[in-house]
Amino acid sequence: MNQNDKEKYKSEFKQALDQFALKLEEYVSTENGDWSIKGFIDVSKNIYTISADTKIISKILEIHIFPQLLQFAKDYNYKIIFAEKQNWYPDITFISNTNESVKFALDIKTTFRRNNKISGFTLGSHGAYFKERDKSKNIQFPYNQYLAHYCLGVIYSRTLVSEDFPETDIYQVKDLQDEEDSILKKIGQRKVTTVNNLASITSVIKDFDFFIAEKWKIASDKQGSGNTANIGSIVDIADLKKGNGVFSQLGEEWFDEYWINYGVATMIKDGKAVKITTLKDFLEFKGRIDLWDNKIATTYYKKVK
Repeated sequence: MNQNDKEKYKSEFKQALDQFALKLEEYVSTENGDWSIKGFIDVSKNIYTISADTKIISKILEIHIFPQLLQFAKDYNYKIIFAEKQNWYPDITFISNTNESVKFALDIKTTFRRNNKISGFTLGSHGAYFKERDKSKNIQFPYNQYLAHYCLGVIYSRTLVSEDFPETDIYQVKDLQDEEDSILKKIGQRKVTTVNNLASITSVIKDFDFFIAEKWKIASDKQGSGNTANIGSIVDIADLKKGNGVFSQLGEEWFDEYWINYGVATMIKDGKAVKITTLKDFLEFKGRIDLWDNKIATTYYKKVK
């Protein structure tokens, strides 16, 4: 496949993803912006509210939008393959039904907002499959088989739950009850609260922002989590939605080369050998500190300081 064909497929797919993301807010929200998911229901019609734990929220959101992802693939003539194992990349692979060499990676990333920022996403590993791009360790297909690597970002606000509606309560909803159903006061030691309808139950999250970005465009030059080899994202919400990451002024090739060499390449600094873990050091190492001065320091870092 020549470069022009690749760019054509990428452009069409990105445009389709952008339109898809615009529809998701309405799909997951009530009219006032609350999450339309209220909790879990058992066979006795008791509603158990959801914890605000980010891992739980993330998994339920993925399940919630799953039917929409299936419909998206059908509408644009793609088949989808979900990661075979929990720690594999990416979450979803899209493969064109008309040309199997056309593959796109999509990771779903969710987090809550803090004013105009987030705590940050992890954007996949910069380890084995990122460096050995023709291999298939911990990745659905070799990295270099994907035409592009996208992130579906989901940003939300946490609801401040009042004492009247603690997130650990159990609810019974009058609208769901039949005449023969009994109204309970307690289940074990836990109080059961009766409400008129599902809308009366406070959602644990609200006010969604969905966006699509190629991961290199929203990447930072820092790792995303502890000692694991994960690429971190930028944290400003406006920049995330516009794709204005640290590498956005440099290009994907610089992103690739930096993260392949992160913590491996070594330079002499102040008379000592140090591993390179900042973009500024890497550009200096490559003899291109001019790019830092002209494209990074004067744009991205000048703004975030």
